[in-house]
Amino acid sequence: MKQTITQKIFSAHANKEVSPGEIVESTIDMVIGNDITTPISIKAFRDSGAKKLANPNGFAIVMDHYIPTKDIMSANQAKISREFAYEHDLPHFFDEKDMGIEHALMPEKGLVIPGDVIIGADSHTCTHGALGAFSTGMGSTDIAYAMITGKNWFKVPSTIKVVFKGKPSDHIYGKDLILEVIRQIGVDGALYKALEFCGDMKYLDMDSRFSLCNMAIEAGAKNGIIACDEITKAFLDERNLRDEPKFYYSDEDAQYEKIIEIDMSKLDPVIAYPFLPSNGKSIRTAVKDDIKVDQAFIGSCTNGRLSDLRIAANILKGKKVAKKTRLIITPATQKIALAAYKEGLMDIFIEAGAVVSNPTCGACLGGYMGILGAGERCISTTNRNFVGRMGDRSSEVYLANSAVVAASAIAGKIADPRDI
Repeated sequence: MKQTITQKIFSAHANKEVSPGEIVESTIDMVIGNDITTPISIKAFRDSGAKKLANPNGFAIVMDHYIPTKDIMSANQAKISREFAYEHDLPHFFDEKDMGIEHALMPEKGLVIPGDVIIGADSHTCTHGALGAFSTGMGSTDIAYAMITGKNWFKVPSTIKVVFKGKPSDHIYGKDLILEVIRQIGVDGALYKALEFCGDMKYLDMDSRFSLCNMAIEAGAKNGIIACDEITKAFLDERNLRDEPKFYYSDEDAQYEKIIEIDMSKLDPVIAYPFLPSNGKSIRTAVKDDIKVDQAFIGSCTNGRLSDLRIAANILKGKKVAKKTRLIITPATQKIALAAYKEGLMDIFIEAGAVVSNPTCGACLGGYMGILGAGERCISTTNRNFVGRMGDRSSEVYLANSAVVAASAIAGKIADPRDI
């Protein structure tokens, strides 16, 4: 039977040829937990009577959502994960000394390998499909099962093929492409499907690919995935990988649920209006709508990478953030923050009037470091704009790429970076 990448990965892990819709038991290569979800998994692990992890080298805890902790509750929550990590002498435990947002830190550390099956108790675990792995979010008890057995159960997803054509124009990035996909198919258009991205991928760097796969879940997808190419391999060559890569490619005549084609050369930056990522509009529409913003945010597991900071700095250099607008910049990892310091990007941000935070999920989920008040609007590089996502239930979040957010911070309203 001809297969897609996702189906081939499951076939290899289940030791048999699998078909879409089939329920299979698969070995797990990497389990990822964070400071919010891991304590629930730890409780289930202990309640089961388990004493040791099935695969300690395939389990990572990344403290990222409320770190440094913001209050007593988050401090006690973090304490549970820390004590478990020390008890089991975890080789992949990342806390304040080496911190970062899990879906940026794991690839950076070489812990995501092409061909892997990866699960995490965070919905944006699908980010890692950018490296040719099957990666998806699961519940905390599912994570506990994998901690105990090294395996888990899956329904093999059918695949929607998304073909990108043409060369993107200025300020079109992976964020715009995935927002356009979600605009076209809706937040449930890929429910429990694999979204396989292909086509003229030579125009998309790894950061754009991470953004693409990161938001596959916002279309309801089980996973997003991109076949490895020379760009992927160059990224991997710069890292001390946990294991040998296993490269899988879809068969030419593999069966797809549907095929979507998007001409990147004709696309304008896309803005997702409240209160769904599928509520996409062209930047031209947003500019006409004259949408004033109280806050601009650049960060998160979607767009907190070094390229995002460089894009923002190029726009902000020599300019000032609007008087009535706040700009918050959150590098996704310490390594990214350090590189930004060395390149002089932090000087540009601070001189423009921005505040730069430590790596954290923080503001993205309305946790801390940028919560919105009643009626406030934020233009954000994050991945969700649900009611109350970043603060008060009457606040509004508009999703956009880093260039749009930087331009909007200067203008005090949603602005086209091509006009700045």
